[in-house]
Amino acid sequence: MTADAGVPEAPEGSAAHRGAEAKLRRVDWWGFPALVKERDSKSYRPKALDERLRRERTRTETRLLVDARRLGVRTPILYDIDLVHHRLTLEEIPGPTLKELLEDPALAPADLDTAMHAFGKALGRLHAGGLSHGDLTSSNVLFPDGACGAPAFLDLSMGSRSPGVEELGIDLHLVEEDLKALHPKADGLFRRFLDGYDEGNPVGAKDVRQRAREIRGRIRYA
Repeated sequence: MTADAGVPEAPEGSAAHRGAEAKLRRVDWWGFPALVKERDSKSYRPKALDERLRRERTRTETRLLVDARRLGVRTPILYDIDLVHHRLTLEEIPGPTLKELLEDPALAPADLDTAMHAFGKALGRLHAGGLSHGDLTSSNVLFPDGACGAPAFLDLSMGSRSPGVEELGIDLHLVEEDLKALHPKADGLFRRFLDGYDEGNPVGAKDVRQRAREIRGRIRYA
């Protein structure tokens, strides 16, 4: 891993995606398909603060990626970290996103139910292990082996290694809101998700689900 000023530039590659916080480039990393994720500088922040935030978020994402894999939750393999340039080199995982599965009219309802259950179980395992995701949209969940396989989580940069029940509840709330925006049978799919979540987080699920309901109520009547 690299973390000093003498590191070489990351290999050039084709642009893959640009988000609010970072840009992604596809590269070949010693024969493996990979993504270089580089956090953008924000001109509206003082330079010293900007540097510190970008470095901290890069370091946090690194730790969350590794910790999640230790819990048995799939995330991209971390190939390299460059804190000086706020840059990660990550495994590029193939497969449809959860959003693509939800929007696929040809996908059998039973397979979508299976995917939602597996998604919930994986998130439950993450929460039970003391991690939150922080930006849990359906575009940040991949199914490398299709709808009947295990999911992989992307972009944990907004997550936490010591979340409170509020942060865990927000993860569940984001899932529910995303489903409602994407699928006409969102309520049933969310129930399947919660069934899986209870399996993955048998001790803490009740409190987190209650907090998610409270968050939904606060937003609804704000």
